[in-house]
Amino acid sequence: MAVLGIDLGGTKLAAAAFNNDGDILIKEIVLLNRMEGQAVGELIWKIILKLSDSVSKRKLNLKAVGVSVPGISHVKEGTVWAPNINGWENYPLLDEIASALDDPEMKIAIDSDRACSILGEVWKGAAMGCKDAIFLAVGTGIGAGIITNGKVLRGADDIAGAIGWMALDKPYYLKYKEMGCFEYQASGDGLARVAIECMKEEKMYTGILSNKRADEITAHDVFSAYQGEDYLAKKVIDQAIEFWGMAIANLVSLFNPEKIILGGGIFGPGIQFKQQIIDEATRWSQPISIQKVAIESSVLQSDAALYGAAHLALKD
Repeated sequence: MAVLGIDLGGTKLAAAAFNNDGDILIKEIVLLNRMEGQAVGELIWKIILKLSDSVSKRKLNLKAVGVSVPGISHVKEGTVWAPNINGWENYPLLDEIASALDDPEMKIAIDSDRACSILGEVWKGAAMGCKDAIFLAVGTGIGAGIITNGKVLRGADDIAGAIGWMALDKPYYLKYKEMGCFEYQASGDGLARVAIECMKEEKMYTGILSNKRADEITAHDVFSAYQGEDYLAKKVIDQAIEFWGMAIANLVSLFNPEKIILGGGIFGPGIQFKQQIIDEATRWSQPISIQKVAIESSVLQSDAALYGAAHLALKD
């Protein structure tokens, strides 16, 4: 018996067939190459059919398909909102996959990438054995997958965990409207944004980051400049550490989790600041909860949502 896990990102699609034990049997990664709308949907069901055929050739029975999407999965409607994919404001992904598979017995489950990431870590990663845990994903954007009492916290409209909009600073600026204060300041794109703003404010700055055009600066450049002891990069990273710590403090105080898992692209290079982040979180957090929680790096890294999608498919 096998299940398929599909992880749709903003730039690529990862897909894998898993056995019951959570071992990957087959894995494929396909670049989206700026695909939009229905073309992305077609890519998903075509790769599902391709992996389904490979599973059949191994004489295994395909039981279910789980899909992780970068946005909001409206479970009751079977539709998806994915802001970084044009034409996916209310995309009927469930019906499209069901139509392509043409098997009424096949289970199809779809959820957000943040929910799938924590499910993956609970199944095969750093949160194994936990019933109350949070996956803090900091990459291009920011989100949190939250498990409470063994169940994914979804909210009334399936939007729970959209913590990029967490209010961590004042006053409010109109620039926060599209993504929120936290994401604007401390996501991967946020690090570059803040660095550019600081450079504009400090017109006499001649450090490492001044060697690049402002529109070319990335989070990688900021981390690299930090390693080169660039004072402006240090200012940007120090501020991000404060935001990451404050966000963790809020999550700990609200949910009293057993573990918080740090994941997403930024907590590759950013994991070196884990102790500073914990120290900052400790200053702001409910004092008993913060002493009880374990704050750890993701074990599954970029595959967390892929494993979570498979686990979603396996669940009753």
